[in-house]
Amino acid sequence: MARRGTFSTGLFLPICIAVTTAIVFASQALGAPTWIGVYGSYAHHDGDNPGTYTILMNQDYVGLHAEVGIQVNGGAWTTHSMNYDGNDSGNSIWTFTPGSSYTPGSTIEYYFHGYDDWGSNIYDNNTGSNYTFAAGLVASSKSGMGSQVLGSDTTFRVWAPNATTVTVAGSFNSWSTSANPLVSEGAGHWSVDVLGDQSGETYKYVIDGTLWKNDPQARDVTNSVGESIVTDPTAYSWTSFTAPGWTDMIIYEMHIGTFNDTAGGAPGTWSSAISKLDHVEDMGFNAIELMPIAEFAGDFSWGYNPAHPFAPESIYGTPTDMKDFVDECHQRGIAVLIDVVYNHLGPSDLDMWRFDGTSTGSYGGIYFFQDWRAVTPWGHTRPDYGRGEVRSFLKDNALYWLNEFNADGLRWDSTVNIRTQNNGGGGTIADGWSLMQFINDEIDAAMPWKISIAEDLQNNDWLTKTTGAGGAGFDSQWDAAFVHPIRDAIIEQDDANRDMNAVRDAIATVYNGDMVDRVVYTESHDEVANGHARVPEDIWAGNASSWFSKKRSTLGAGLVFTSPGVPMIFQGQEFLEDGYFADSDPLDWTKATTYSGITDLYTDLVSLRKNATGKTAGLGGGNVNVHHVNNTGKVVAYHRWKNGGSGDDVIVVANFSGTGFSSYNIGFPSSGTWKVRFNSDWNGYDSAFGNWTAYDTTASWGSKDGMSYNGNVGIGPYTVIILSKD
Repeated sequence: MARRGTFSTGLFLPICIAVTTAIVFASQALGAPTWIGVYGSYAHHDGDNPGTYTILMNQDYVGLHAEVGIQVNGGAWTTHSMNYDGNDSGNSIWTFTPGSSYTPGSTIEYYFHGYDDWGSNIYDNNTGSNYTFAAGLVASSKSGMGSQVLGSDTTFRVWAPNATTVTVAGSFNSWSTSANPLVSEGAGHWSVDVLGDQSGETYKYVIDGTLWKNDPQARDVTNSVGESIVTDPTAYSWTSFTAPGWTDMIIYEMHIGTFNDTAGGAPGTWSSAISKLDHVEDMGFNAIELMPIAEFAGDFSWGYNPAHPFAPESIYGTPTDMKDFVDECHQRGIAVLIDVVYNHLGPSDLDMWRFDGTSTGSYGGIYFFQDWRAVTPWGHTRPDYGRGEVRSFLKDNALYWLNEFNADGLRWDSTVNIRTQNNGGGGTIADGWSLMQFINDEIDAAMPWKISIAEDLQNNDWLTKTTGAGGAGFDSQWDAAFVHPIRDAIIEQDDANRDMNAVRDAIATVYNGDMVDRVVYTESHDEVANGHARVPEDIWAGNASSWFSKKRSTLGAGLVFTSPGVPMIFQGQEFLEDGYFADSDPLDWTKATTYSGITDLYTDLVSLRKNATGKTAGLGGGNVNVHHVNNTGKVVAYHRWKNGGSGDDVIVVANFSGTGFSSYNIGFPSSGTWKVRFNSDWNGYDSAFGNWTAYDTTASWGSKDGMSYNGNVGIGPYTVIILSKD
């Protein structure tokens, strides 16, 4: 206990004032306080942390001063000047608010001291005892959701609007349900700062004393039914990298669990995938699109069942391992795009389900729609896109992958099931459309060079219109108008049934006049499963290594790399992977040796698409004219160009029949010598290929196919040739 001079209880008690000057002016005498304390609605301290200290003195403020002495947990006393805060019925009010809060649970002891300019002193010490209070909990002043290591302490914040109490229990407090309660911030948010860097510690939230839940924004988990893990997002040093321009992007779709693994064991990992990145680099791909990598139920999955949307899948490795993968890609000049799932969550192992213990009927509570809009083909777990907190949650997730993991873009799964109820067959969900606009606007404002790709598959050009025009704001979309007619044309067994008009339309389709607006492919994870198989397998089931499978699958690949759009292949397509895609069936890397010539074919197509030799710039241009369509002979030819001229204009000829042509006449945009840059029938790609002579040709005056010049070409069966001028 501190005792300072004469004590008062706050009642009107006289004090002795020593007169130290010979002359005392009236104003000075009136200014001397005779009591100090509080009364009425006033309190010495308001009970908050740190709160405000208040005292009154029974004179006007002229010549008066007040201070408060404070001791924390029996430590050293400190004194703090108080501020004059006005008068009340002739008494002066004095207050002091500390600049920072006390550690929750601390014991604070304090007293007040009043004095004037002429030597008077008076203390208010509660009849001889100092005042005390226990410092209560305070909400964190730091921003951000989930757990974060900020400075030397760790912040926890969660949204649980229907909770009465929330605590955080973890390995750092022996899983105590009472040691670290969170403070209500209002609007359903709860937070607290826990002393110390708790990186690596596991934790869960305990809601209303009994409901244990993982953090919806946990950045790491032990497994899908385990605990959340505190991470330090600032601890990684990135290699400098500039992503390729969108018109130059060539995508390799990858599934981490099967890309490089041995059958019969656990799935592949970030580390095992890194060991095969040189293969992707050597082929010339400059972007990898990862199938979803957020924590899912179990160990084997495609990834489209996210249980913990912010946590990288634990069976693949740690968050740092994932960052290593991204950085290794960047060191090889390869951008990384991440597949995100916002059309539904879970449904298995989903701690967000009825997160704070409440729901409407059989629905999922605060994170999900509570009506017909909750229903999806995968469960009743469509997020409530109209609720501000859920919109922010999904927006934070999108930005999280782009920022914390340095990803270069996103691919959104099944956006048709964000904007409609059931693959376009149910009701329209207006909040879903506005969600896509909201997140794409956020990305464009913060990092406009990062690409957002929609998988909508409804041939809807509004997906890639700007939000200002009413569009969804995506930069590109997977193009069903390309993949389905092209697959039909190359898988069909009878040449007579191949529709060259459908092929023409597939090649020529460009959304909103911009080739970047679509991603073109013949294989993706969806197209090689779900009742389908790899193209070589679909061409000849059980004999994917047949001549027909090789010829027509590479014919399709030729169109992928020469049609307007962002070209993409699926892992293993480049070495004739067979069967169908399954999350437990890893790539057979022996095929990369067996069919190394097919890999070379894909490598050459990538090189031509990138204009590596400076002779095929038009393949990266936005212009196309399918000027020749022969539905009888099953041949199409098309002109690609950027600006036009030598080294830019490109002519592509595709033969969809089993009959080769030694002298096939087509139109050319200019005269002169057109050189063959690629012939998919070259026997260097496969010893069984016919090596049909595809010769350099001279285009001469004479209209053909709407062009002013024509020339003859040689082209083998089921073959693509590419020509350009020096």
